[in-house]
Amino acid sequence: MKNRVLEMLQSAEGYISGEAISGKLGISRNAVWKHINKLRSEGYGIESVTNRGYRLNSSPDIISAEKIQENMNTEFIGRKIVYMEETDSTNNAAKAAADMPDGTLFISEIQTSGKGRLGRAWESPKGIGIWMSLLLKPEILPQDVAQITLVVGMAAAKGIGCGAKIKWPNDVVIGTKKVCGILTEMSAEIERVNYVVTGIGINVNTEAFDGELSEKATSLYIETGKKCERCGIIRAFLENFEALYKKFLRGGIAALAEDYRELCITIGKEVSVIYPNRTINGKAVDINNEGELIVETETGTVTVGSGEVSIRGIYGYV
Repeated sequence: MKNRVLEMLQSAEGYISGEAISGKLGISRNAVWKHINKLRSEGYGIESVTNRGYRLNSSPDIISAEKIQENMNTEFIGRKIVYMEETDSTNNAAKAAADMPDGTLFISEIQTSGKGRLGRAWESPKGIGIWMSLLLKPEILPQDVAQITLVVGMAAAKGIGCGAKIKWPNDVVIGTKKVCGILTEMSAEIERVNYVVTGIGINVNTEAFDGELSEKATSLYIETGKKCERCGIIRAFLENFEALYKKFLRGGIAALAEDYRELCITIGKEVSVIYPNRTINGKAVDINNEGELIVETETGTVTVGSGEVSIRGIYGYV
């Protein structure tokens, strides 16, 4: 009933009286008042004026499956959405429900134990970011799953806009700071992938970051000075991902290599590739058809398939 009260406020041109709402919905004026107060507690700006009624002045940025899927142009990605108010990790939620359809999106307002690469913590507060995971069931070999992460990075950069680029392999940055992180996990047998879960965290309306994080992280709000509507960003990501993912499934990462190169800020930059027992310094010159980074060093060309890659000028690296 609360949602029906909201619908009447949204469709009204100006004020609508409590009497009109109660008559249309067949509920008491007191019940209308309770629903109005509940909507206010959820962040809706509702003005009330004696003898005129109620008027909706503003709406909170609330994530819902209906808002995401409104006019969404996808075939199977995001056609099933599992929304959670709170979870430890959307990746964990997706893995626990791996029997759900290919392309199911898991999304939560809060993650209590969000994580990034190498087990790093990822802060996931309520109402200001996008914390979501996609469940995928590709018919590819396990050794090719890492390439999906590159596809996700491309879709995220395109969906975010604002000049977002990719730091190889899949960090999404605006300028010199990270705006989106991606973590991909899988369940597989020797020659068969059971499922892939790829988690995406996007800093949307964060107003500031504390301490050292302020030198490495940014948000769409910080970059634009404007609050951004999250459901539109999610929809844009899903549409871009499906288009890119279909090309990937047909032709591998080689089919997307040119598009990836255009979005990748790593190519052409001086880099340090950090492994547990050594560091390689050189210049990133290209990616190959497997999505690996090609680095020219003083002793020759090195193909990098994994490892921490630092770029001069990015994340404070000098």
